[in-house]
Amino acid sequence: MANPIMADRLIATRKTVLGGANTGSARVKITPAAPASRISLRAGADALAGLSTALGLALPTTPKTSTQSGRRLAFWLGPDEWLVIDESEADLMAACVSSGTIHSATDVSHRNTAILVSGSGAVQTLNAACPLNLSLKTFPVGAVTRTVFGKIEIVLYRMGEQDFRVECWRSFAEYAFGMLQEGAADASL
Repeated sequence: MANPIMADRLIATRKTVLGGANTGSARVKITPAAPASRISLRAGADALAGLSTALGLALPTTPKTSTQSGRRLAFWLGPDEWLVIDESEADLMAACVSSGTIHSATDVSHRNTAILVSGSGAVQTLNAACPLNLSLKTFPVGAVTRTVFGKIEIVLYRMGEQDFRVECWRSFAEYAFGMLQEGAADASL
């Protein structure tokens, strides 16, 4: 009897599409975020407690808000929609399954990427292609929204007074990075 042939198990490793790109100006720094696990989560109000417990953070229920627990973030995107990000690349899908609730979770880890924008020129850099009023009064620390940036859709999160996270699809990452680079040049004037 011949030995069965076994295929080697291949594990895909997530790499940033921007591969070490860094740019900016004297007033702003633009860098790709580290790879992270992400899920697009949809659920009714009756599932929130179970999902929040399973994910280890309270899912936000107020428009334009976020929650954070350690390296895990949850962004409110709609009345029954969240983007959950884990920067330690934990298995968010398994956490959702363990909730025992009815929900829809889609792993978007390989679809999305993020770009970090920080410094005193961050708002001016972002406003080069984003029409939102990003003043602290209207877009405070912790605020998050789905919006447009040039010709693409992004999820914009304010991490600190001068620190932002731009979530976009990987296929648009080079476009977003280039637009941010142009905005940074203008912010230094």
